[in-house]
Amino acid sequence: MQEDGKIKLGISIGDLNGIGCEVVLKTFEDSRMLDFCTPIIFASNKTLSFQQKELGIDIKYNGVQEASNAIDGKVNVVNVWKEIPDVKFGEATEEGGQYALKSLRAAVDALKNGDIDALVTAPINKNNIQTEDFKFPGHTDFLAQELEGESLMFMVAEGLKVGLLTDHVAVKDVSSAINPILIRSKVRTIEKSLRMDFGVRAPKVALLGINPHSGDNGVIGKEDDEVLKPIIKEMSDAGHLVFGPYSADSFFGSDNYKNFDAILAAYHDQGLIPFKTLSFGKGVNFTAGLSKVRTSPDHGTAYEIAGKGRADHSSFKEAVFMALSIFKNRQEYQELTENPLQRQRVRR
Repeated sequence: MQEDGKIKLGISIGDLNGIGCEVVLKTFEDSRMLDFCTPIIFASNKTLSFQQKELGIDIKYNGVQEASNAIDGKVNVVNVWKEIPDVKFGEATEEGGQYALKSLRAAVDALKNGDIDALVTAPINKNNIQTEDFKFPGHTDFLAQELEGESLMFMVAEGLKVGLLTDHVAVKDVSSAINPILIRSKVRTIEKSLRMDFGVRAPKVALLGINPHSGDNGVIGKEDDEVLKPIIKEMSDAGHLVFGPYSADSFFGSDNYKNFDAILAAYHDQGLIPFKTLSFGKGVNFTAGLSKVRTSPDHGTAYEIAGKGRADHSSFKEAVFMALSIFKNRQEYQELTENPLQRQRVRR
């Protein structure tokens, strides 16, 4: 953080053939955004100049070699590479994946070193980014390796927060991946995030059933009765405000989700389909449980509209504001928990 309290926000550029650059540039085309943070984009001057020309976007930026040299009041670009990549909008190329990874690694290194305070990642293609030293199904697993803590894929929007017991796991492997240790870990992570990142004092968490109708008392699978229910009872008896398992098919349509601070879904689509239906364009993917703050928009590379200037940057903008808010909430939480006298004053 800078001396004036302005947050230094790092941005990885994502797949150059997708809409990553477009949503980043459109977000900071509004100069008022510079009142909230000092943006630091990990790419290159030449790359952004090319993207601006192709997309008809005009913003001024300050090229730097290190994030620590970023200037407040400007859009800063760390020159991670000097060459000009071959951009092919709408295509999943090996080169597109290579430069997405270069940007991501440089941004994460800066985050670990304290040169930036928080990170917002533009969308990557989970296939073409794979290399011998990057074998992860997405950002979340990579960041879990690089940063301390227990990671949780946490989809966040106004009035709706959805975490995942399993994220990028094949459906056929979901039930075998869910066990008591995983459930306890994810519940504790989501509770800690709600307190530390969102200021919820007594988090109420709902768990969705693994099987249709939560198994219908064993008729449609036994995992809910044999795995979920005992752990929910155990944690509830220990004082956790944990409830369920709820049948996923009616949980959101009945507005039951509004009775809880967060929902923990068993697998990716069970949680993300209703989340994106209810909040698409305003949702944020937040990696909770880590030592550093990382957010991203709730969409992918959108190759089908890449390079056409049609991308909606609303979700990326929300991801920026969410990262800034969480970073500040963590600072306040740390101050309160480190100062018992101040904590007592707040309780009064």
